[in-house]
Amino acid sequence: MRHARRRIVRRVARLAAVGGLLLGGTMVTRAVASEPPDASAAPRTFAQPPSGAGGDLVSRLGTGRTAGHWVDSEGRPVVAVTDERAAEAVRRAGATAKRVRHSLSELRSAASTLRSAPRVAGTAWALDYRSNEVVVRGDRTVSGSDWSRLTAVAEGIGGFVRMERTEGAFTTRLNGAEPILSTAGRCSAGFNVTDGTSDFILTAGHCGPTGSVWFGDRPGDGQVGRTVAGSFPGDDFSLVEYANGKAGDGADVVAVGDGKGVRITGAGEPAVGQRVFRSGSTSGLRDGRVTALDATVNYPEGTVTGLIETDVCAEPGDSGGPMFSEGVALGVTSGGSGDCAKGGTTFFQPLPEAMASLGVRLIVPGREGAAAGTSAPAGQAPGTRAPGASGAGAPAPAAGVDGSTLLARLTDRRNIGPGLLVVAGSLVALVATRWIREEQDRKAYRRRYSATWG
Repeated sequence: MRHARRRIVRRVARLAAVGGLLLGGTMVTRAVASEPPDASAAPRTFAQPPSGAGGDLVSRLGTGRTAGHWVDSEGRPVVAVTDERAAEAVRRAGATAKRVRHSLSELRSAASTLRSAPRVAGTAWALDYRSNEVVVRGDRTVSGSDWSRLTAVAEGIGGFVRMERTEGAFTTRLNGAEPILSTAGRCSAGFNVTDGTSDFILTAGHCGPTGSVWFGDRPGDGQVGRTVAGSFPGDDFSLVEYANGKAGDGADVVAVGDGKGVRITGAGEPAVGQRVFRSGSTSGLRDGRVTALDATVNYPEGTVTGLIETDVCAEPGDSGGPMFSEGVALGVTSGGSGDCAKGGTTFFQPLPEAMASLGVRLIVPGREGAAAGTSAPAGQAPGTRAPGASGAGAPAPAAGVDGSTLLARLTDRRNIGPGLLVVAGSLVALVATRWIREEQDRKAYRRRYSATWG
């Protein structure tokens, strides 16, 4: 009876080991066949890509039959439509359709009416595609009489204009990845760009007028460069030309703190609902989501239009810092309300519009001027040191693979690590069961031989 039980146990162990080999082999095959996760940039952002399909559908169906698009919590495109035929077209394209009452043309017309009204500093409005409304906000600096006048304008437009009061005040964040200083104040560098001849820092326009001279913020730092072009108010971008015409090594990396960086591979436009990241010299790396597009903000210094509205927090000193998602550059920090203790609203100048106006392009991997080592990390200027950098102008290095990162990769089911671990464990179990069986057979033989000999 005891021998029968042992045989059953050994047989079950062998079957489990063989099953483990088959399972591990399948896991390895699937991991190799799938696209491995990108580990080239650190920290990994896990941000959702913008919905290109949604933008294409809005362009194709027109602003009279659609009312914007966004991505849902799972990253799927959603398009607001005003009629059933448009909804069918959206569903055929593989996106989700949401019927709404007001078209994108109506929303834009409402925003235009608000812009033509007497300007009230401390107010802002944006197109909220998901609620199919134009949301108007007034901060604590707006007087009761001014708010009443603006409310009357909104009521004259229609019921799809929503009025909201907000805490704090809408201000430019004059005081990025790495800080730069001038007589105008303290700002953050945004992205490194080039016109093919010289390299520049693209940052916020309110940071300083043309001719402003910029320096690093550490003792001994030399002149970074001089502002040569920009637009504020109206837009909020400016161009700082490097003092020696070149940015230095690693211009395609934006610093995110602790000696780490994220490599920028291109520029794009965000979608409402998309997760985004912002790096700044005051508050560091922060994340949130795009809440609205085509926002207008009436700063005390003037009105800026066409901004990206987000719920990412920012504080004084973060102005001009880069906003990105999965290595795609999206914008530079303009201003907002609140702080990173209580949260708030932050607006960003879209990057493609700024680059087109200034006649420059991003310095990215493989692009002329970057591969030859002529650029520096976005947000870092010559004469400044990122944490852990070896000298002036050294890039903020992308994070390496430490023990915790390696363990995470080995246990990530998308990698071959888990499959290899299962295969290795199964082989060990198979060898162990065979060795145990042979050892038991040897002992049994010795016992039998000894009894016979005796």
